[in-house]
Amino acid sequence: MLKEFKTFIAQGNVLDLAVGVVIGGAFGKIVTSMVDDLIMPIVNLISNGGIAGGIVLREKMIDAAGKEVAAIVINYGNFLSNVLNFIIIAWVIFLIVKTANKIKMTEK
Repeated sequence: MLKEFKTFIAQGNVLDLAVGVVIGGAFGKIVTSMVDDLIMPIVNLISNGGIAGGIVLREKMIDAAGKEVAAIVINYGNFLSNVLNFIIIAWVIFLIVKTANKIKMTEK
């Protein structure tokens, strides 16, 4: 069983997948930083800060027992940031797959 496991791990597909996961994680962090640190500040400047915030449904308050109750906020700015992350990553993956398919077609 251990020998089979070693053979499985040594296969190119498993190693390619491992490299892809590590690079994908790093790329995701880069895209998140780009959206959060470069794109969203510009969007907020253009919209006078209207995109970054959220809609406060209930302010932070103290209940009858004297315990602090957190505010309830719809964070649409955070949601927009995550949507932009997804679109950018999906676009790059699309371009990679399209390029790989072109290369495979020219090899035949």
